[in-house]
Amino acid sequence: MAIVAGIDIGNATTETALARVEGRDITFLATGISPTTGIKGTLQNMSGLRSSLGMALEKAGFKRGQYGAVDVIRLNRAAPVIGDVAMETVTETIVTESTMIGHNPSTPGGVGVGVGTTISFDALSRAAPGDSVIPAVESIHDYAVVASEIAKALERGVNVTAAICQSDDGVLIENRLPSVIPIVDEVSAIERVPLGMRCCVEVAPPGRVVELLANPYDIATLFELSPEETKQIVPVARALVGNRSAVVIRTPLGEVKERRIPAGELYIIGPQGKRTVNVEDGAEAIQNTVVACYPVDNIFGQPGTNVGGMMERVRLTMSDLTGIQIGDVYIRDLLAVDTLVPQKVVGGVAGEFSLESGVALAVMVKTEELPMRKLAAAVSQDLGVKVEVGGVEADMAIRGALTTPGTKPPVAILDLGAGSSDASFMRTDGTVELTHLAGAGNMVNTIIASELGIDSMDLAESIKRNPLCRVESAFHIRQEDGAVRFFNEPIDASAYGRVALLHEGDFLEPLMLNNINVERIRSTRRKAKQEVFVKNSIRALEQVAPGNNVRLVDYVVIVGGSAKDFEVANMVTNALARYGIVAGRGNIRSTEGPRNAVATGLVLSSVQQ
Repeated sequence: MAIVAGIDIGNATTETALARVEGRDITFLATGISPTTGIKGTLQNMSGLRSSLGMALEKAGFKRGQYGAVDVIRLNRAAPVIGDVAMETVTETIVTESTMIGHNPSTPGGVGVGVGTTISFDALSRAAPGDSVIPAVESIHDYAVVASEIAKALERGVNVTAAICQSDDGVLIENRLPSVIPIVDEVSAIERVPLGMRCCVEVAPPGRVVELLANPYDIATLFELSPEETKQIVPVARALVGNRSAVVIRTPLGEVKERRIPAGELYIIGPQGKRTVNVEDGAEAIQNTVVACYPVDNIFGQPGTNVGGMMERVRLTMSDLTGIQIGDVYIRDLLAVDTLVPQKVVGGVAGEFSLESGVALAVMVKTEELPMRKLAAAVSQDLGVKVEVGGVEADMAIRGALTTPGTKPPVAILDLGAGSSDASFMRTDGTVELTHLAGAGNMVNTIIASELGIDSMDLAESIKRNPLCRVESAFHIRQEDGAVRFFNEPIDASAYGRVALLHEGDFLEPLMLNNINVERIRSTRRKAKQEVFVKNSIRALEQVAPGNNVRLVDYVVIVGGSAKDFEVANMVTNALARYGIVAGRGNIRSTEGPRNAVATGLVLSSVQQ
């Protein structure tokens, strides 16, 4: 009799299956799961491995640290996957001859369009009658004093067409004026507003968005721009689309510098030699080139470009973590997805961003000799247990997935994890075809974070995992499908009027994302899953199906951590239905749902060697 632990080190989680093995009889005792520490397949995985194994031991009746109770630990052969974003055009939005404020404060004052020359608030009392001016008001000035001085200037015949304020006083000032003018407030960097420059301020009525300053030709009219200058102002107009308020200011020649870094070319090396594709050609062109080079030997990026820097960062990261020479680190697969990337506008004074076209890339890194044996030796020394490196994940996943009731060969398995999408096809005679592709849950997070301008990957993960709602009163919400849901207890006041995530147990997590509605977040989330999970699932099945024909696959079992997502399995199932494939989420050993397939397969393979 032996106690065997199959441990699957994934990109996001480390899963354990603990079993008692007597001859060819296997009795599963417990499972454990813990976040993976460090990049998959490196010595940094030790801490997460101990935690996952300790959890399984404790559930099985052993002490948490009683690692000596285990006779053999079997690890998967882990291939790291790293995702990044390569900009398609520029790293900084280029704006020359202009600066802008488009941060869209929640409560701008007044309404309308005002055109004039920027002046300091202190200079307002010296403005001559007939002058068209727009004062920049620092927070040291009280709103009542500001309103009084503007009113006096208007009485003297000064044409105060608008105002720009540092404090959140727009509505308070506007309410005290004899006539309505547009006021943009909450401009934190008020000192960076250039004075003596021609300026336009626009505030739209409630429920509307700016129109004049979101149109490059209107901006050209206001500032008397040449066709060449109008072309340069396009990023400004694009950045202001959807805002309720905005400011555009003409700056002196040469004040705002431009800097371009090209997206660059990818060089993909396969059996037929090297092929080149430009990142600016988009994701479809990149993926077509990857397919044409299958099986890929290596992928490089053009030196001195965005994508070249990304590829070298990936290689350098893996070299530092594994101790392998950078020249021996190979990129064997790549998934590209078209996306939008918020880029900071050069010359902005309130943190303005413009959405630029980009290409999100996930790459699969393989080395001449994966460092798993080094990790296995370290685990054995640390825990005092014999450690073996078992089969590759796709092979182990199909063995584990076949414990799902109602499955038998021939069958295909889709293992959708955090970093990779794996597929395997087992024929009736037990032989297996398998593949291991870049791109899964982490890439979805990258796209969500990029398109919504989110800094926290934890928040992006939460948006990916949970449905949305809008809190409409103290006792009811409107779910993303339009259904209204009522609560017996009052909802926390911090969520009123906000978009929120609806977690299990009816916990609401308000999202502090300004001016982003439910529809946009939902469409971004679903588009990212469609582009990554659905496309990668079909791509993977094409590589393992008989004759590379997906229609020759009858049954598919979906496993892995991402299969637990509330909509991924259904999206993949619907996509495969047009090929006549019966697909569904697995239930490993009838108890684990879609999780633990690889760890279970590692245990099962221990008696099949």
